[in-house]
Parts: sequence; structure tokens; C-alpha cells
Amino acid sequence: MFRHSQLETVKAWLLHPDQAGLPLHGRIQRAIRQLILDGALAADKPLPATRGLAVSLGVSRDTVEAAYNQLHAEGFIRRRVGSGSFVAAIRDLRPVSRRASGPGAQASGEVTAPGGLSARGAAIVANGGTHTGPPGRIFQQGLPETRNFPIRIWERLERQVLRDHGTSALIMTDPQGAEPLRQAIADHVNLERGARATADRVLILTSSQQAMALTANLLLDPGDRIFVEDPGYHGARQAFAAAGAVPVPVPLDDQGILVDRMLEAPDRARAVSLTPSHQFPTGATLSLERRLALIGWAAEHRGWIIEDDYDSEFHYTGRPTACVQGLDPHGRTIYIGTFTKSLFPGLRLGYLILPPDLVQPFTLARTQQDGHPASIPQLVLARFMQGGHFGAHIRLMRAIYAERLRILARLVETHLAGLVEARMPAGGLQMPCLLTCALSEAQVIDAAAKAGLGLTGLTGLHATARPRPGFLLGFAAFTPTELESGVRRLAAILNGLLRDRDGA
Repeated sequence: MFRHSQLETVKAWLLHPDQAGLPLHGRIQRAIRQLILDGALAADKPLPATRGLAVSLGVSRDTVEAAYNQLHAEGFIRRRVGSGSFVAAIRDLRPVSRRASGPGAQASGEVTAPGGLSARGAAIVANGGTHTGPPGRIFQQGLPETRNFPIRIWERLERQVLRDHGTSALIMTDPQGAEPLRQAIADHVNLERGARATADRVLILTSSQQAMALTANLLLDPGDRIFVEDPGYHGARQAFAAAGAVPVPVPLDDQGILVDRMLEAPDRARAVSLTPSHQFPTGATLSLERRLALIGWAAEHRGWIIEDDYDSEFHYTGRPTACVQGLDPHGRTIYIGTFTKSLFPGLRLGYLILPPDLVQPFTLARTQQDGHPASIPQLVLARFMQGGHFGAHIRLMRAIYAERLRILARLVETHLAGLVEARMPAGGLQMPCLLTCALSEAQVIDAAAKAGLGLTGLTGLHATARPRPGFLLGFAAFTPTELESGVRRLAAILNGLLRDRDGA
């Protein structure tokens, strides 16, 4: 059973006004999680039975059961039928004093600048852009469905904003972002992602790509090393390389980035960039043990964790794990979010959740890029979130996307058997497929592009390893009929390439 002080801590979480936005089971789960992270509940310590704790707290047994289930899903406790629930053995998160001894190794070599570009400009161009080809091609990854968006509600809210604010909505806004939107974002990530956010720690930006570029320029000097996932999002590597930093690829397994490789690295890095909730492109979820190891690494070496939570709303198996930012007691995590995938790409709104001492310098730096975010979309989005429309839309789209993923998996199994091997993701907007036929990845992607299909190759997402050839199939933005048409066209392309090869 809990000691009296531990029980009182849980009761305090239930009554504290700062937790009023959380459901009861969420408050209990957060309270017990914090007791574990603080070391107040040691590994293998038994937790109270759900019935007894429910009586002590004055809540239903189902409420405590829901809290325990989430703690179990996140890896904080172990549950054994007939034996009860016990604290899992996890890494100690208490502060450490040892700090990094200096910046990483300097980059060597210079980039020749063609056409009058600077060396940095030439490097940016050489790394390419983050988007290629015409938008909307079947299977293009990262696209949300926009035809189901409640545009009438958005239109009504926009009229309300213009009516209530008048011409004041047309002038420059706060460079940090409109306060109502910052508050709505803080409330959302605290409730849904287990974050530790307040409105004054949120910085509104145009996109996650701007957030990464801003972070790279403010926290990394030319030549500084940064750990990146391999494979991983190429836009992140491009942002860091453009700032003069040196991306250091770290391999993955089914539990995410191999943190041990980081800890063993002979040359220390200043930061790590990762997608822990739903790794791009593998779909792996970073285990709790590795999340805590990352937090310990950042605290010990005064490093930074750059957490890109790009599509965490769309998780189809179980509940998503709490974000790293919410687990980090040292303020070394920078959290990146975006509405591009959860709502629609044309909105052009993203955000950073920053440690308090970084808010002012980041806000000042963003004014040198684009001054301030657009005021009217911010105010409309704030009302959209405050009115419950954002949550309702996410729930609807999560159900739609889960069904489309199942349909795509069935279509691939039916029409592409012997040609590709599908990897079923736990979430996200795309499904990885590995080529099992004797065709090159580049050959397939080029032929598909000519037929109007937007495949993203897997090889280009790897920095060092030689992966099995394959591609990503985006499914979220396409109806079942469009998916079937696309799969049939892809099957015809692959079979045609094989016939041409055999006939050559």
C-alpha cells in the first residue's frame, strides 16, 4: 500500500486547480507517474489494489483501473494476473551534475558556391528541398484528408473572429503568437500528450520545418554534432546541415533509436533530434527505458532533445505513449508540433514548446525570419480548439485513417503479393513496403511517378546503412476507391517492369 504521504500526493493531484482539465484517471496516472520518476516509489514496489485505492481516493474502481492501464502501457508499472501491480525497473531521473566538456568536432572542408551563392546557400541547394513533385498524387506520404474537414464550422468561426475583433484582427500580432491559441495548444498537449506546457512557453510558427531551422540556428554552432535517427526525416537533417551542424546518424530497432550507441559515441554531440512517438519512417515507438535514458543523457551533458511529435494524434493500436517533454524534469526538451497533418496543409501553423529561458531569444529570432504569424488563422484555430471541434475532428479522422490503413493492407496483400512486403504501422499516415521482387527502388519510383503515383523511396531516408529497397505508401488522403485504383496501377507497373526485364 501507499504510505500516507504518497496517498496525500495523489489526492493533491486530484484537487489541484492546475489539473482541472484532466479526467480523474489522468490525474491519478500523472500523480503515480511522478512518484515513480521522483524515486518515491521504488522498482518492484507493489501498488495498492485498484479497489482499495479507489475507496481511499473516493473514485470508482474503473477510474483507478484506467490509470493503471495507462501506466502499464507506458512501461511505468508491471501487472500480473493474481499478483497485482508493481513499479517497473526504470532509469533514475534525478539530476546529475557532470556536464559536457565542450562542443563537438568541427566540420572540415568547404562548399564551393556556384552562381554567386554563399557556401551555406550552396549547401542548402545541394541538400535539396523537402517537397518534390506535384501535390495530391496517389500514395504521396504525409498528406491528411481535407475533404472531410468541417469547413462550414471554420467559416462560421472566421466570421465570428472578424465580427468580434474588427479591424484589429488585420494588424500585426504578438511575435510569440496569439495568447488564446497558445493557451489552447498548452491545454491540448497537456491533456493528450502528457506534456508540461503553459501558454507562455508556446511559440507559434508556420511549420515544423521552420521550428527545426530556428532551433538549429539558435542552439547549434557550425561544426556542432547532432544525433539524428537513421533512417529518419530528411527535412530534419537538411535543417541541421543548413545551419552548419554535423548530423551523426544513429541506427534504430523496433524500440526506436539505439540510445546506447549515443552514449558510446567517442565524439560528444550537442543535441539529438528524433520522432519518438511514431518514428519516421519505420513507425517504431521509442521505449520508456530509452526515453528516460535520453533525458538522463541530456541532463548530464547539457544537451538538447528535439522532439518532433509530427503525427502523434493518429495512433491506431492502444494509447500513444506520453511525450518525452512531459517526462523531462530538467527542461532540456524542445517539443515541435504542427497542424499541417492534423487539420490541413494550407493552414501553415505549427508551434514550439520551449524551456522558459529560451522563449524570449526564440521569439526575437523568429521576428528576423517572418516578423509574426498571421493573426486571423490563429484566432480562428483557437476558437476551433476551444469549442471542441479540433478533438472531434481528430477522433473522426483517426477512425477514417485506421479503416483506410486496413483497406490498403488488404489491397497490397491481394494485388502485390510476391512483389512487395507490407509493414503494418501502429500509427501515422503512411505504410512502409519493402520490394521482394528483383527490381531497383529507383526504377520503381521513376516508373510510378510517370504514371502519376507519388511513392517515397526508403533508401533516401537512410544516411549510412544500406536498407532493403522499398517505398512509403501514403493512405490518409485517399478514398478506398482511389487506393484500389492506385494499388492496381502499381501492380501493373511492377509486373510490366518485370516483363521488360525478363524479355531483355
